[in-house]
Amino acid sequence: MSGPLAGIRVLDLGTRIAAPFCAALLGEQGAEVVKIEQPRGGDFMREIGPFVDTPEGPYSLFWSVEGRGRKSVTIDLRTPDGQALARRLARGADVVVENFRPGTLEQWHLAPADLPEHVVTVRISMFGQDGPYAPRPGLDRVGIGYGGLLHLTGYPDRPPVRVGVTISDYLTGVFAAHAATAALYHRDARGGSGAVIDAALYGSVLRILEWTLAAYDRLGTVRDREGNRLANSAPLDNYPTRDGRYVCIVAGSDANFARLCKAMDRADLLDDPRFTRLADRAAHGDEINRIVADWTATLDAREVEERCVAHDVPVATAYTAADIFADPHMAARGDLVTVDDPVIGPVRQQAPYPRRAGAPVAAPAGAPRLGEHTDEVLTAAGLTPGEIADLRARGIV
Repeated sequence: MSGPLAGIRVLDLGTRIAAPFCAALLGEQGAEVVKIEQPRGGDFMREIGPFVDTPEGPYSLFWSVEGRGRKSVTIDLRTPDGQALARRLARGADVVVENFRPGTLEQWHLAPADLPEHVVTVRISMFGQDGPYAPRPGLDRVGIGYGGLLHLTGYPDRPPVRVGVTISDYLTGVFAAHAATAALYHRDARGGSGAVIDAALYGSVLRILEWTLAAYDRLGTVRDREGNRLANSAPLDNYPTRDGRYVCIVAGSDANFARLCKAMDRADLLDDPRFTRLADRAAHGDEINRIVADWTATLDAREVEERCVAHDVPVATAYTAADIFADPHMAARGDLVTVDDPVIGPVRQQAPYPRRAGAPVAAPAGAPRLGEHTDEVLTAAGLTPGEIADLRARGIV
């Protein structure tokens, strides 16, 4: 595979989303990713729907997306022979990614201290590798709760609402891939050794809390849920349209508000003292947002977008998957690719991101069948066919 990380090998010991997503991002930049799965059942993502019926049985579309771009090798890491085999593979790896509960790899003799010095180990967990909460289990919802995001999501008079995707898993994968790349640069360009990246799920959420903590420290302000609006900016909301859609309009600045007034044919609002400056509009947010909502409700989403675009007002319809597939801009930029899945055949998915300017958009390899590359990878590591057959007969691979 070509890309800036071509020649780098990643050993993916992770399950579910965070660690495998970190490995996937490195793979999309050119690294070879070898995923280690349990011989019986494999990664839990293979069991999460929605499913497509195939002659081989129900097949997970979640796995089709998150398992792509890697090779699958089955090794039972709970056995001494399996652990020894994983250490052997680590000798030829540059990065090892895992998201087991802290202490698990130490029990399996696969901790950073057991691996070659050149390896960059990415350790993803709920609360990190140390601290009083380190042994606790946790998944995405715990990450957004403990990290402070859940409290901010939704409306002030209603219970908190989760983000629509497993955001702390994906955010942590992104941050961890960034840190792993930096560690590889330090190792190779600066003459260093490997490193250990300690990435907690809640930590990625904590990092994106904007001014929330600084405001509490200096002002004693406890930030709360604001719904789709902001206390310090208006008009800004997800506005209903005549055809039952929602359109997000961001017109808080004086310039954007003036443009919106033109788009609405409401130049009179510019002379209204309630809406003269941003601070005035923020103080009268309910009034100005209601005026905009009354306007959007008379038009279809497409018409609202067209009028806003014509006057340079930031706008976007809340897209569904059908909208994404039909959008000409995404088609022009190659934001969807057709992945050749070995089980269900061609399936359109989101393209690798980000991409180098001018580089062709390449589709990742399809998510592998369980153990599809076991013999290939173990043979490359120096095992003979007889040794592989013996390991298979004993259930190690």
